Amino acid sequence: MASLEPTPSTLLVVDLQEGFDAPSWGRRNNPHLEQRVADLLRVWRGTGRPVVHVRHMSTDPSSPLRPGQPGNAFKPETAPVAGEAVIEKSVNSAFIGTSLEIDLRRAGCRGLIIVGLTTNHCVSTTARTAGNLGFVTSVVSDATATFDRVGPDGIEYRAELIHAMALSDLHGEFATVVDTAAVVAAVLVPASSRSMP
Repeated sequence: MASLEPTPSTLLVVDLQEGFDAPSWGRRNNPHLEQRVADLLRVWRGTGRPVVHVRHMSTDPSSPLRPGQPGNAFKPETAPVAGEAVIEKSVNSAFIGTSLEIDLRRAGCRGLIIVGLTTNHCVSTTARTAGNLGFVTSVVSDATATFDRVGPDGIEYRAELIHAMALSDLHGEFATVVDTAAVVAAVLVPASSRSMP
């Protein structure tokens, strides 16, 4: 699958933390996000490919994602396992103020498959940075999600629209937008018939 090349690729799991279940975020699209990511992790780990988890360490005293709060913890169904790297960030991009770029380059990684929360904020900012840095980047449409938001015009925009627009802004410019089934199919194709991601 061309969007998963060149090899090797890393699965980057962005901000899948308990704090995003807080009612203050409002209504979310894609209720199947966690299951999709769990499916990807199972396949990815089963073939020995690298996984990096990103944790948001909010500096906002009112945020459920701030360190020391229960919401800072990873969601259990998609949490890191032994041997998987964890990157901690305090801004939207997982590359800013972290060792992520250095770690990926040192490991020989040239591609990223990005999943997690939220599509229009940390997923998008991380994907844009990755693309600008020269990583071949894919964002998994059904393994990302966002929340309803009120714009500066006072209009409430549905999460589905925000999600779709964020992905459309990324696709073909900073990343390739794919879905879980396409990633799983690419990973499970026998090595003899393709370049492995």
